[in-house]
Amino acid sequence: MESQANNHQNGIPEMNQREFFQEMCDLIVSEAIDRTTAGKCKVVNFVHPHLLKDKIDLAIRDDPVSQGELLKLCQQTFEYSVRPGHPRFFNQLFGGQDLVGLAGQWMTDAINPSIYTYEVSPVFTVMELEVMRKLRELCGYKAGDGIFCPGGSISNMYAMNLARYKRCPDIKEKGLYNCPRLVAFTSEQSHYSLRKGMAFLGLGVDNLIFVKCDETGRMIPDELEKAVIEAKNNGGVPYFVCATSGTTVLGAFDPIDPIADICERHGLWLHVDAAWGGGALASTKYRHLMQGVERSNSLTWCQHKMMGVPLQCSAFLLREENGLMHQSHCAAASYLFQQDKFYDMAYDTGDKSIQCSRKVDALKLWLMWKAKGNKGFDEEVTRKFDNSRYMADLIRNRENFKLLMEPQCTNVTFWYIPPSLRNTPDGPELRSKLHKVAPIIKERMMKNGTMMIGYQPLGDRVNFIRMVYCNHATTAKDVEWIVDEIDRLGHDIEIADEK
Repeated sequence: MESQANNHQNGIPEMNQREFFQEMCDLIVSEAIDRTTAGKCKVVNFVHPHLLKDKIDLAIRDDPVSQGELLKLCQQTFEYSVRPGHPRFFNQLFGGQDLVGLAGQWMTDAINPSIYTYEVSPVFTVMELEVMRKLRELCGYKAGDGIFCPGGSISNMYAMNLARYKRCPDIKEKGLYNCPRLVAFTSEQSHYSLRKGMAFLGLGVDNLIFVKCDETGRMIPDELEKAVIEAKNNGGVPYFVCATSGTTVLGAFDPIDPIADICERHGLWLHVDAAWGGGALASTKYRHLMQGVERSNSLTWCQHKMMGVPLQCSAFLLREENGLMHQSHCAAASYLFQQDKFYDMAYDTGDKSIQCSRKVDALKLWLMWKAKGNKGFDEEVTRKFDNSRYMADLIRNRENFKLLMEPQCTNVTFWYIPPSLRNTPDGPELRSKLHKVAPIIKERMMKNGTMMIGYQPLGDRVNFIRMVYCNHATTAKDVEWIVDEIDRLGHDIEIADEK
């Protein structure tokens, strides 16, 4: 192998890229798999931003760095990065590391395809179609369409755009100038991407109506119908309803059947944002949480969340099969989608996408599904839901903890009440002090590096801890450890009286 010192180009030492790649493979296996997934490192080695910039040489210069220096920078990147593959990472709605999925992601990156025509991605085109067919089968669609998107937010925007195109088919050519004031509806607990979608599509955030929820975070169907009628009376044209299966904070599942009844009465497109809770469809024990989903027009489902597929893997599923996606999005670029190709051009799927170049996300999911089968995914997803129920039982019977509500998805929401506040009567003083407890616990867990769990306020509820289960490796013993660790981190907290 030619050494780096003897390999020059224009007087500049040239890196031995193959050697560097092998060293990087060894580093990735050591750091991302051997240490991270086994919990042999911190979840995060937290450093404040102004200090982190001094620890890693981030500057780009005229001259290249040496191969050894480049490898050192990669090692430092691991050292100061949050590690979602760690068994103690519960901060977001994704986590863990599936090695089969990781292998699929590496294979995709190694081939470096773009999936828009059959001629450049033959295997991946038919693979994506098969995976989409299987996902539609799980949500009860007898036929339809779909595509993998760069995240659930874009998937929700696909739904809003297709619903608009179906309501106003001339909008593609004429734009908004010949369109009525379209109004969309979603729950007050829904994802913020609905607001972004209304702004991005030019519909206006003011035309997104937030429907009241019950105390568990589920949309109230009667309130939806009232809102639809009120919008009509105010000169708006209702066109789209988004129900949520697994809200971000509480993990609530909106009641799909009664919402579907309202949509059918008023001729509205029903979309289900199941980015988080869609994994329940893979569990025979918990799929009832999405009863009625087969009546929806479209669905968002992020497999990189509950199903543990490496980021990103997010499906948009459509019940209709009449070419609606293609009609709405196609631009018929003649250099790419020629009409005189020698194979079946129905497999050139790129013109139904709003993207041109599109990363292959199907392979890693397909590979995991082949490795696990339906039964394997069923067992993993069910265990995640069971872990959340077990934690709720522990908290319900544990001193210093108070459960906010019974879990619906795998979200467990609760307050930790340190001994110093245990005898404080309920009222403004307790709430004010309790609001400060969760941030202190979060700071301590991050500085210790033991785990990462999120917290937030909601409505009139002060800051509470939101635990989510999406790591397939989490066991019942891990659940017990988490409760003990929160107690350890918070037992000595004392909140001073406000002056």
